[in-house]
Amino acid sequence: MSTTRKIVHVDCDSFYASIEIRDNPSLAGLPIAVGGAPERRGVIATCNYPAREFGVHSAMASAMARKLCPGLIIIKPDMARYRAASQQIHDIFQDYTDLIEPLSLDEAFLDLGDNPLHGGSAAAIASEIRSRIASQVNITVSAGIAPNKFLAKIASDWNKPNGQFVIEQKMVEDFVRELPVRKIFGVGKVTAARMEKLGIKTCGDLSNLDRDQLDSQFGSFGKRLFELCRGIDHRPVQPTRIRKSVGVENTFVSDLPDLHACLAELPGLYEQLTVRMQNLSNKYLISKQVVKIKFHDFVSTTVESLSDTMDLNKYRDLIEQGFQRGQRPVRLLGIGAKLTPIEQSADSKITLENDERLSRPENEMQLALFRDP
Repeated sequence: MSTTRKIVHVDCDSFYASIEIRDNPSLAGLPIAVGGAPERRGVIATCNYPAREFGVHSAMASAMARKLCPGLIIIKPDMARYRAASQQIHDIFQDYTDLIEPLSLDEAFLDLGDNPLHGGSAAAIASEIRSRIASQVNITVSAGIAPNKFLAKIASDWNKPNGQFVIEQKMVEDFVRELPVRKIFGVGKVTAARMEKLGIKTCGDLSNLDRDQLDSQFGSFGKRLFELCRGIDHRPVQPTRIRKSVGVENTFVSDLPDLHACLAELPGLYEQLTVRMQNLSNKYLISKQVVKIKFHDFVSTTVESLSDTMDLNKYRDLIEQGFQRGQRPVRLLGIGAKLTPIEQSADSKITLENDERLSRPENEMQLALFRDP
Protein backbone atom coordinates (compact mmCIF):
# COMPACT_ATOMS: atom_id res chain seq x y z
CA MET A 1 0.00 0.00 0.00
CA SER A 2 1.36 3.39 -0.96
CA THR A 3 2.39 5.66 1.88
CA THR A 4 2.05 8.85 -0.19
CA ARG A 5 -1.71 8.95 -0.54
CA LYS A 6 -3.53 11.57 1.51
CA ILE A 7 -7.24 10.85 1.45
CA VAL A 8 -9.77 13.03 3.26
CA HIS A 9 -13.37 12.04 3.85
CA VAL A 10 -15.55 15.07 4.58
CA ASP A 11 -18.94 14.36 6.14
CA CYS A 12 -21.53 16.98 7.08
CA ASP A 13 -23.00 16.70 10.58
CA SER A 14 -26.71 15.73 10.31
CA PHE A 15 -26.81 17.62 7.02
CA TYR A 16 -30.52 18.12 6.32
CA ALA A 17 -31.25 18.95 9.95
CA SER A 18 -28.31 21.36 10.08
CA ILE A 19 -29.63 23.26 7.06
CA GLU A 20 -33.06 23.53 8.68
CA ILE A 21 -31.56 24.89 11.91
CA ARG A 22 -29.30 27.26 9.98
CA ASP A 23 -32.31 28.72 8.17
CA ASN A 24 -34.50 28.76 11.29
CA PRO A 25 -32.30 29.50 14.32
CA SER A 26 -35.27 29.13 16.68
CA LEU A 27 -34.88 25.37 16.19
CA ALA A 28 -31.40 25.35 17.75
CA GLY A 29 -31.18 23.01 20.71
CA LEU A 30 -34.53 21.35 19.98
CA PRO A 31 -34.86 17.75 18.84
CA ILE A 32 -35.61 17.89 15.12
CA ALA A 33 -35.72 15.42 12.26
CA VAL A 34 -36.18 15.66 8.52
CA GLY A 35 -38.50 13.11 6.97
CA GLY A 36 -42.07 12.09 6.29
CA ALA A 37 -45.07 12.67 8.53
CA PRO A 38 -45.81 9.98 11.18
CA GLU A 39 -49.48 9.78 10.23
CA ARG A 40 -48.54 9.07 6.60
CA ARG A 41 -46.02 6.32 7.29
CA GLY A 42 -43.09 8.63 6.79
CA VAL A 43 -39.51 7.65 7.54
CA ILE A 44 -36.75 9.71 9.16
CA ALA A 45 -34.04 10.85 6.72
CA THR A 46 -31.82 12.38 9.38
CA CYS A 47 -32.05 13.99 12.79
CA ASN A 48 -29.91 16.27 14.92
CA TYR A 49 -27.97 15.20 17.99
CA PRO A 50 -30.60 16.23 20.61
CA ALA A 51 -33.04 13.88 18.83
CA ARG A 52 -30.46 11.08 18.79
CA GLU A 53 -30.27 11.23 22.57
CA PHE A 54 -33.83 9.82 22.58
CA GLY A 55 -32.82 6.94 20.32
CA VAL A 56 -34.10 8.50 17.09
CA HIS A 57 -32.05 7.60 14.03
CA SER A 58 -32.19 7.68 10.25
CA ALA A 59 -34.37 5.14 8.41
CA MET A 60 -36.61 4.84 11.49
CA ALA A 61 -40.37 5.08 10.98
CA SER A 62 -41.48 8.61 11.87
CA ALA A 63 -44.25 7.23 14.07
CA MET A 64 -41.70 5.29 16.13
CA ALA A 65 -39.45 8.35 16.33
CA ARG A 66 -42.33 10.42 17.68
CA LYS A 67 -43.04 7.75 20.32
CA LEU A 68 -39.43 7.82 21.47
CA CYS A 69 -39.34 11.60 21.44
CA PRO A 70 -42.83 13.15 21.84
CA GLY A 71 -41.43 16.64 21.34
CA LEU A 72 -39.69 15.73 18.07
CA ILE A 73 -40.15 18.34 15.35
CA ILE A 74 -40.36 16.59 11.97
CA ILE A 75 -39.71 18.75 8.91
CA LYS A 76 -40.48 17.82 5.32
CA PRO A 77 -37.33 17.63 3.13
CA ASP A 78 -36.49 20.63 0.94
CA MET A 79 -34.09 19.26 -1.66
CA ALA A 80 -33.55 22.57 -3.43
CA ARG A 81 -31.95 24.10 -0.33
CA TYR A 82 -29.94 20.97 0.40
CA ARG A 83 -28.58 20.86 -3.15
CA ALA A 84 -27.65 24.53 -3.01
CA ALA A 85 -25.67 24.02 0.21
CA SER A 86 -24.04 20.91 -1.22
CA GLN A 87 -22.93 22.86 -4.28
CA GLN A 88 -21.38 25.55 -2.07
CA ILE A 89 -19.42 22.88 -0.24
CA HIS A 90 -18.33 21.26 -3.51
CA ASP A 91 -17.11 24.63 -4.79
CA ILE A 92 -14.91 24.94 -1.71
CA PHE A 93 -13.48 21.45 -2.34
CA GLN A 94 -12.51 22.47 -5.87
CA ASP A 95 -10.21 25.18 -4.50
CA TYR A 96 -8.00 22.38 -3.13
CA THR A 97 -8.18 19.48 -5.58
CA ASP A 98 -9.83 18.17 -8.75
CA LEU A 99 -9.87 14.67 -7.30
CA ILE A 100 -13.28 14.79 -5.60
CA GLU A 101 -15.57 11.78 -5.32
CA PRO A 102 -19.05 12.70 -4.04
CA LEU A 103 -20.80 9.91 -2.16
CA SER A 104 -24.00 11.88 -1.57
CA LEU A 105 -25.05 15.49 -1.10
CA ASP A 106 -23.35 15.62 2.28
CA GLU A 107 -20.12 13.63 1.98
CA ALA A 108 -17.18 13.20 -0.35
CA PHE A 109 -13.67 11.82 -0.66
CA LEU A 110 -10.82 14.18 -1.57
CA ASP A 111 -7.32 13.18 -2.64
CA LEU A 112 -4.93 15.87 -1.37
CA GLY A 113 -1.72 14.03 -2.23
CA ASP A 114 -0.52 16.71 -4.66
CA ASN A 115 -1.56 19.80 -2.67
CA PRO A 116 1.49 21.67 -1.29
CA LEU A 117 -0.58 23.99 0.95
CA HIS A 118 0.40 24.01 4.64
CA GLY A 119 3.56 22.12 3.79
CA GLY A 120 1.53 19.32 2.26
CA SER A 121 -0.29 18.57 5.53
CA ALA A 122 -3.64 16.99 4.64
CA ALA A 123 -4.80 17.46 8.24
CA ALA A 124 -4.14 21.21 8.10
CA ILE A 125 -5.86 21.50 4.72
CA ALA A 126 -8.86 19.56 6.02
CA SER A 127 -9.06 21.91 9.00
CA GLU A 128 -9.05 24.90 6.65
CA ILE A 129 -11.78 23.36 4.50
CA ARG A 130 -13.92 22.75 7.57
CA SER A 131 -13.42 26.35 8.72
CA ARG A 132 -14.43 27.71 5.33
CA ILE A 133 -17.58 25.57 5.25
CA ALA A 134 -18.49 26.76 8.74
CA SER A 135 -18.09 30.43 7.78
CA GLN A 136 -19.50 30.33 4.23
CA VAL A 137 -22.22 27.66 4.47
CA ASN A 138 -22.90 28.07 8.21
CA ILE A 139 -22.96 24.37 9.05
CA THR A 140 -20.36 22.07 10.60
CA VAL A 141 -18.62 19.13 8.98
CA SER A 142 -16.31 16.42 10.26
CA ALA A 143 -13.28 15.01 8.46
CA GLY A 144 -11.17 11.89 8.47
CA ILE A 145 -7.64 11.85 7.10
CA ALA A 146 -5.91 8.56 6.25
CA PRO A 147 -3.80 6.74 3.64
CA ASN A 148 -6.90 5.23 1.99
CA LYS A 149 -10.65 5.62 1.55
CA PHE A 150 -11.67 2.84 3.94
CA LEU A 151 -9.79 4.34 6.87
CA ALA A 152 -10.62 7.96 5.99
CA LYS A 153 -14.35 7.17 6.08
CA ILE A 154 -14.02 5.53 9.48
CA ALA A 155 -11.89 8.41 10.77
CA SER A 156 -14.47 11.05 9.81
CA ASP A 157 -16.89 9.48 12.28
CA TRP A 158 -14.35 9.29 15.11
CA ASN A 159 -14.71 12.82 16.50
CA LYS A 160 -18.19 13.77 15.33
CA PRO A 161 -19.71 16.27 15.38
CA ASN A 162 -17.52 19.13 14.15
CA GLY A 163 -14.21 17.33 14.55
CA GLN A 164 -11.54 15.50 12.63
CA PHE A 165 -9.28 12.52 13.16
CA VAL A 166 -6.02 11.51 11.51
CA ILE A 167 -4.86 7.94 10.94
CA GLU A 168 -1.21 8.09 9.94
CA GLN A 169 0.42 5.24 8.05
CA LYS A 170 2.42 4.23 11.11
CA MET A 171 -0.84 3.96 13.11
CA VAL A 172 -2.72 1.72 10.68
CA GLU A 173 -1.73 -1.70 12.00
CA ASP A 174 -2.54 -0.95 15.65
CA PHE A 175 -5.67 1.03 14.81
CA VAL A 176 -7.21 -1.63 12.58
CA ARG A 177 -6.40 -4.49 14.94
CA GLU A 178 -8.86 -3.15 17.54
CA LEU A 179 -11.47 -1.94 15.03
CA PRO A 180 -14.87 -3.69 15.38
CA VAL A 181 -15.74 -5.68 12.27
CA ARG A 182 -19.11 -3.91 12.08
CA LYS A 183 -17.16 -0.81 11.00
CA ILE A 184 -16.24 -2.54 7.74
CA PHE A 185 -18.44 -1.36 4.90
CA GLY A 186 -20.50 -4.30 3.71
CA VAL A 187 -20.60 -6.03 7.08
CA GLY A 188 -24.26 -5.71 8.06
CA LYS A 189 -26.16 -7.25 10.93
CA VAL A 190 -26.36 -10.70 9.35
CA THR A 191 -22.67 -10.91 8.48
CA ALA A 192 -21.68 -9.46 11.86
CA ALA A 193 -23.80 -12.10 13.59
CA ARG A 194 -22.11 -14.85 11.58
CA MET A 195 -18.72 -13.47 12.52
CA GLU A 196 -19.61 -13.33 16.19
CA LYS A 197 -20.58 -17.01 16.12
CA LEU A 198 -17.07 -17.65 14.80
CA GLY A 199 -15.59 -15.65 17.67
CA ILE A 200 -14.77 -12.69 15.42
CA LYS A 201 -15.43 -9.26 16.90
CA THR A 202 -12.50 -7.16 15.71
CA CYS A 203 -10.45 -6.82 12.54
CA GLY A 204 -7.62 -8.39 14.50
CA ASP A 205 -9.76 -11.48 15.03
CA LEU A 206 -10.69 -11.50 11.35
CA SER A 207 -7.06 -11.26 10.25
CA ASN A 208 -6.40 -14.63 11.91
CA LEU A 209 -8.33 -16.29 9.07
CA ASP A 210 -6.45 -16.94 5.84
CA ARG A 211 -7.77 -16.29 2.35
CA ASP A 212 -9.18 -19.78 1.88
CA GLN A 213 -11.04 -19.64 5.18
CA LEU A 214 -12.50 -16.23 4.37
CA ASP A 215 -13.57 -17.39 0.90
CA SER A 216 -15.18 -20.46 2.44
CA GLN A 217 -17.09 -18.49 5.06
CA PHE A 218 -17.97 -15.32 3.12
CA GLY A 219 -17.72 -16.18 -0.57
CA SER A 220 -16.66 -13.43 -2.96
CA PHE A 221 -16.64 -10.94 -0.07
CA GLY A 222 -13.74 -12.89 1.45
CA LYS A 223 -11.07 -11.20 -0.67
CA ARG A 224 -12.30 -7.75 0.31
CA LEU A 225 -12.43 -8.72 3.98
CA PHE A 226 -8.87 -10.07 3.80
CA GLU A 227 -7.64 -6.63 2.71
CA LEU A 228 -9.85 -4.36 4.81
CA CYS A 229 -9.19 -6.13 8.10
CA ARG A 230 -5.52 -5.31 7.47
CA GLY A 231 -6.23 -1.69 6.59
CA ILE A 232 -5.58 -2.25 2.89
CA ASP A 233 -7.67 -0.37 0.34
CA HIS A 234 -6.23 0.41 -3.09
CA ARG A 235 -9.31 2.16 -4.49
CA PRO A 236 -8.49 5.56 -5.97
CA VAL A 237 -10.64 8.63 -5.48
CA GLN A 238 -12.86 8.59 -8.56
CA PRO A 239 -14.24 11.96 -9.71
CA THR A 240 -16.81 10.11 -11.84
CA ARG A 241 -18.88 7.34 -10.29
CA ILE A 242 -20.77 4.69 -12.20
CA ARG A 243 -24.44 4.37 -11.36
CA LYS A 244 -25.75 0.82 -11.12
CA SER A 245 -29.48 1.37 -10.89
CA VAL A 246 -32.36 3.81 -10.94
CA GLY A 247 -35.69 3.39 -9.22
CA VAL A 248 -38.76 4.87 -7.58
CA GLU A 249 -40.90 3.56 -4.74
CA ASN A 250 -43.83 4.57 -2.58
CA THR A 251 -44.77 3.70 0.99
CA PHE A 252 -48.54 3.90 1.16
CA VAL A 253 -50.70 5.52 3.83
CA SER A 254 -52.92 2.45 3.82
CA ASP A 255 -51.78 -1.03 2.83
CA LEU A 256 -52.62 -2.08 -0.71
CA PRO A 257 -55.03 -4.96 0.00
CA ASP A 258 -54.52 -7.11 -3.09
CA LEU A 259 -52.78 -7.57 -6.43
CA HIS A 260 -55.34 -5.43 -8.26
CA ALA A 261 -54.54 -2.46 -5.99
CA CYS A 262 -50.81 -2.95 -6.57
CA LEU A 263 -51.24 -2.97 -10.34
CA ALA A 264 -53.34 0.21 -10.11
CA GLU A 265 -50.28 2.02 -8.68
CA LEU A 266 -48.00 0.89 -11.50
CA PRO A 267 -48.77 3.64 -14.09
CA GLY A 268 -47.85 6.41 -11.64
CA LEU A 269 -44.61 4.72 -10.63
CA TYR A 270 -43.79 4.02 -14.27
CA GLU A 271 -44.26 7.69 -15.17
CA GLN A 272 -41.90 8.78 -12.37
CA LEU A 273 -39.29 6.23 -13.44
CA THR A 274 -39.52 7.34 -17.08
CA VAL A 275 -38.73 10.92 -16.08
CA ARG A 276 -35.68 9.82 -14.08
CA MET A 277 -34.45 7.60 -16.87
CA GLN A 278 -34.63 10.43 -19.40
CA ASN A 279 -31.79 12.16 -17.57
CA LEU A 280 -29.64 9.02 -17.81
CA SER A 281 -30.50 7.71 -21.27
CA ASN A 282 -27.41 9.19 -22.93
CA LYS A 283 -25.06 7.53 -20.45
CA TYR A 284 -26.58 4.16 -19.58
CA LEU A 285 -28.27 1.13 -21.07
CA ILE A 286 -30.93 -0.88 -19.24
CA SER A 287 -29.93 -4.45 -18.40
CA LYS A 288 -32.73 -5.56 -16.05
CA GLN A 289 -36.16 -4.53 -14.82
CA VAL A 290 -36.70 -4.78 -11.07
CA VAL A 291 -39.72 -4.74 -8.75
CA LYS A 292 -39.53 -4.43 -4.96
CA ILE A 293 -42.45 -5.29 -2.68
CA LYS A 294 -42.62 -4.86 1.09
CA PHE A 295 -45.61 -6.55 2.69
CA HIS A 296 -47.52 -5.20 5.69
CA ASP A 297 -45.40 -7.34 8.05
CA PHE A 298 -42.21 -5.68 6.69
CA VAL A 299 -41.11 -8.82 4.83
CA SER A 300 -39.59 -7.73 1.50
CA THR A 301 -39.09 -9.45 -1.82
CA THR A 302 -37.37 -8.38 -5.03
CA VAL A 303 -38.12 -9.73 -8.51
CA GLU A 304 -36.06 -8.94 -11.59
CA SER A 305 -35.91 -9.89 -15.25
CA LEU A 306 -33.39 -9.37 -18.04
CA SER A 307 -34.53 -6.53 -20.28
CA ASP A 308 -33.02 -3.75 -22.39
CA THR A 309 -36.12 -1.55 -22.14
CA MET A 310 -38.60 -0.35 -19.52
CA ASP A 311 -41.56 -2.47 -20.56
CA LEU A 312 -44.77 -1.65 -18.67
CA ASN A 313 -46.19 -5.12 -19.25
CA LYS A 314 -43.05 -6.74 -17.90
CA TYR A 315 -43.31 -4.64 -14.73
CA ARG A 316 -46.88 -5.88 -14.42
CA ASP A 317 -45.67 -9.49 -14.70
CA LEU A 318 -42.94 -8.89 -12.09
CA ILE A 319 -45.43 -7.36 -9.65
CA GLU A 320 -47.68 -10.40 -10.09
CA GLN A 321 -44.74 -12.75 -9.42
CA GLY A 322 -43.66 -10.80 -6.36
CA PHE A 323 -47.14 -10.56 -4.91
CA GLN A 324 -47.63 -14.32 -5.22
CA ARG A 325 -44.70 -14.82 -2.86
CA GLY A 326 -46.59 -13.15 -0.02
CA GLN A 327 -50.24 -12.86 -1.04
CA ARG A 328 -50.94 -10.34 1.69
CA PRO A 329 -51.37 -6.55 1.97
CA VAL A 330 -48.52 -4.45 0.58
CA ARG A 331 -46.91 -1.55 2.45
CA LEU A 332 -44.33 -0.46 -0.14
CA LEU A 333 -44.09 -0.90 -3.89
CA GLY A 334 -41.15 0.10 -6.07
CA ILE A 335 -39.96 -0.39 -9.63
CA GLY A 336 -36.56 0.23 -11.16
CA ALA A 337 -33.92 -0.77 -13.65
CA LYS A 338 -30.37 -2.09 -13.43
CA LEU A 339 -28.01 -0.02 -15.58
CA THR A 340 -24.85 -0.54 -17.62
CA PRO A 341 -22.71 2.44 -18.75
CA ILE A 342 -22.77 3.01 -22.52
CA GLU A 343 -19.09 3.99 -22.64
CA GLN A 344 -16.35 2.93 -20.29
CA SER A 345 -12.80 3.53 -21.43
CA ALA A 346 -10.45 0.56 -21.14
CA ASP A 347 -7.83 2.60 -19.31
CA SER A 348 -10.17 4.11 -16.71
CA LYS A 349 -10.12 0.94 -14.59
CA ILE A 350 -13.42 1.95 -13.03
CA THR A 351 -15.28 -1.04 -11.61
CA LEU A 352 -18.87 -1.46 -10.56
CA GLU A 353 -18.38 -1.73 -6.82
CA ASN A 354 -20.94 -1.65 -4.02
CA ASP A 355 -22.12 1.94 -3.90
CA GLU A 356 -21.27 3.39 -0.49
CA ARG A 357 -24.07 5.91 -0.88
CA LEU A 358 -26.56 3.12 -0.37
CA SER A 359 -25.30 2.61 3.16
CA ARG A 360 -26.65 5.99 4.13
CA PRO A 361 -30.27 7.14 3.93
CA GLU A 362 -29.16 10.77 3.91
CA ASN A 363 -28.94 11.12 0.14
CA GLU A 364 -31.11 12.09 -2.77
CA MET A 365 -31.19 8.67 -4.39
CA GLN A 366 -33.09 7.20 -1.45
CA LEU A 367 -35.27 10.22 -0.68
CA ALA A 368 -38.32 8.41 -2.03
CA LEU A 369 -38.27 6.55 1.27
CA PHE A 370 -38.84 9.75 3.18
CA ARG A 371 -41.38 11.55 0.99
CA ASP A 372 -45.02 11.36 1.87
CA PRO A 373 -47.01 9.63 -0.90
